[in-house]
This record gives sequence, C-alpha cells and structure tokens, in this order.
Amino acid sequence: MAGPTIDTTLRARLADGSLAGRWNLDPSRSSVKLRSRSMWGLAPVKGAFGQVSGEGVVSATGEVSGTIAVASASVDSKIKKRDQHLRSAEFFDSETYPQIVVTVERLTLTGDGATVDGTLQVRDRTRPLTFPAAVSLTGDGAVQLDAEVVVDRSEFGLMWSPMRTASMKNTITVRVVFVRD
Repeated sequence: MAGPTIDTTLRARLADGSLAGRWNLDPSRSSVKLRSRSMWGLAPVKGAFGQVSGEGVVSATGEVSGTIAVASASVDSKIKKRDQHLRSAEFFDSETYPQIVVTVERLTLTGDGATVDGTLQVRDRTRPLTFPAAVSLTGDGAVQLDAEVVVDRSEFGLMWSPMRTASMKNTITVRVVFVRD
C-alpha cells in the first residue's frame, strides 16, 4: 500500500459538516485480511475474515468515531485444519469471544492522510491502537478507509507457536467502506 492519503473533497466536507450523521459499514465492499509468517519466517500464512460489521458517527464539526467488528469464527486461511485451530481456545477462542473489535475514538487529518486512534479488543484484552490510513470518498458518496496495521498477537494472549517458529507480528490489511445511514 502506498503512503496514507486523504481525498481533498473529503477533507472539505468534513470541515463544512456535510458528512455529519450516522454511517454503516457496507460488508459487501469491506474486507479484513491477515498475514503472518511461520516456519522461521519463511512461509507466509494468509487469511481473511468473512464477516465484518460496523458503524461510525461524524459530528457537525468533523469529529469521527465508531466501531468495526470482525467475527473471529469467520477466519478463512483456505486450510480447514488451520482455521479450526485459529478458532480454538489456543487462538481466538471464537466460542467464548465471537468478535474482534476496533473502537475508533478519533480520526485526525494529517498533511497527507489520517491517523486513527482507538483500541483493539481480541479475546478478553483491549490495547491502544494507532495507525495511519488513507481515507477517500467513493463515486457514490461512501467513505472508504484503507490501512495496514501491524499487531503483536502476544499482547492479546495468542502465544501458540510450535517450537517458537511462528512470528508474533501480524499484518492486518483493512478496507472498510461506510455508507450513510
């Protein structure tokens, strides 16, 4: 992904209040993917979550907040046995913790993009989360946010690693599209 950007039209519309209101995540246009390395960093592990939902609020003064929820059991790495293990208590414990939740407390416009501040909750642990993002208006008036976020899974108790061969660092690629409520 290229460096974060923000659409100049979006910047102006946030400033003039014309985007104020409630927004819903469009799951058909949104995706959350993960990438990690195992086997001493040589073999990539890739997957995607099939169920993502969320909502956002834009205030009249352009402040942005919201949530993005990912169904942990919807993980799909194209290997059934691995997916079952990821859903198990050794990883996401999907039965007990069905959702992974990002709570966006603030979106700050920067010179060339935006910075998202909030929290990430995986299982029973919540940690602060800050990342750069590209934000734009789509042709139909939706708002699209794209980001790559590196997460240390050990911070959330996801420590399983055979012979310590799996990386604790995971890259999460997010594309979320919000439409006016």
